[in-house]
This record gives sequence, structure tokens and C-alpha cells, in this order.
Amino acid sequence: MPGSQSIEAQETGSLAGMLMLAPPGTMERRYVIAHALRAVAPSGRLTVLAPKDKGGSRLGKELVAFGCEVAETARRHHRICVVTRPDALVGIDAAMTEGSPRLLEDLGLWSQPGIFSWNRVDPGSALLEQYLPAFSGRGADLGCGIGYLSRPILRSADVQHLTLVDIDRRAVEAARRNVQDSRVDIDWSDLRGSAPELASLNFVVMNPPFHDGGAEDRALGASFIRRAAAMLRTGGSCWLVANRHLPYEAELKPLFKRVVVIVETGGYKIFEGRK
Repeated sequence: MPGSQSIEAQETGSLAGMLMLAPPGTMERRYVIAHALRAVAPSGRLTVLAPKDKGGSRLGKELVAFGCEVAETARRHHRICVVTRPDALVGIDAAMTEGSPRLLEDLGLWSQPGIFSWNRVDPGSALLEQYLPAFSGRGADLGCGIGYLSRPILRSADVQHLTLVDIDRRAVEAARRNVQDSRVDIDWSDLRGSAPELASLNFVVMNPPFHDGGAEDRALGASFIRRAAAMLRTGGSCWLVANRHLPYEAELKPLFKRVVVIVETGGYKIFEGRK
């Protein structure tokens, strides 16, 4: 979470042991496990667990491939693997390279496995980009990801300042590479809690998440909408793209004087809320 030290920042062999919940994506999971093995001292203990249907069934084989002897158990739909870190490891450099930040040549953007839609443009964001107006004044890109939407926003010379906010440290680091503009601040924080105190903004743009831990959570989008409304000045606008089935009209209408559906197509809809 924001403020914590990343696994990459741990010094080699500096830890006596580690317990970690492995992520579901293959490249991301191998990457963090490789870094964990690097950080744990020889003869130290590493415990890794994951839901069986989200990478847990592969944990044992992946640890064996890294040169570890694995003791594996199952509990509450999770696989739990315990290893004593061997003196010699196999293949961790390749795994760390594979999961590292990279420049996506076709997009011209930096990204990293594990970030939402890490190697392609999310269709909702692509649709929203087509309909964004030329903004002016001060604004925010909430849930900015790697900064895909911020770049077209900043093409307007009338934008005075843009704050990018995201909960994913890796996305924030990629956005710092992708959006290099003196008018920009980038903030690593959780909009449900420790978000920056922004007020009197002219505009907010967002493609809010609606999954938490793999399960649909409509409260996430609702929290984004409430934060956006609180950040905007009277007359300010919120531009929001969402999957068509999400009932965000009920969240928008009490908070905005006017709510307009700009377009509804391809399973998505774009709203403009005017405060």
C-alpha cells in the first residue's frame, strides 16, 4: 500500500524470512517470487500462498523451477508453499527481467506486468479519449494508471495543472515516465482514504475500477464519483467512462446539477456530470 517499501527495494539476502501472497498473473507472480528469493538470505524461510484458481496450483512448480525444495499444503482454497532458500537459485534473473517495467513499442508507453491492462489500451479509456473536450484550468485524472488519458488532456494549452492519482505504485512509476510535463503532479494514494486534498478543480476525468481482489465491487466506482464531486468547483465537470451495466446514474445524479450520457456504445457509456 502507499508508503510501504517495494519488494525490489529490499537488499539481496537482507531478510531472515518472508511471507507473501502471490499475485495471479504469471509474469507478475514469477517476478515477485524471484525478488523475494533474492531478498531472503540463504537458509531463510519463504512462505508463499495464493488461491488455487489464481496461480496457487502453479506455485509449487514455479518454486521448484527456481531451485527450491517445496513443502506444499492446501487450506481454505489456497495453496501454501514453504521453502528454505537454497544457496544457489536458478532462473531468477530471467524472471525479474520478464516482469520488469518495459517500453511498449506499439503504444509508446512504459508499463509493467501486473498493472491493469498492462500491455493494451483498455477499451473504456480508448473510447473516452475520443470524446474528451479541450479542457482548461485545473484538473485531475483519478485512477490514472500509466497516464494514457493524461496525455491527450495535456494537449490543451489551456490546462494549467493536472494531478494524476493511482493506488498502484508500478502504474504511478510508469506514469512518471509517460507524462513528463511541468503542469503535472503525480500522487500514489488510495482515493478511498489517503487521497490528496484537491478542491475547486475545473474538471475531473476517470475510468474508475470496479473490481477488488478479482470480485466486482461497485462501491469502488461510487467512491471515485463522490471524491470527484468533492474536488470540483461549481460549474466544474466530471467525465466518466463505465461499463454499461454499472448503475452509476444513481451515484451521479444526487451530486451533480446536470448529468448527460455523451455516448453509449460497445458495452460502455460516457457520462458528463456538471456540478
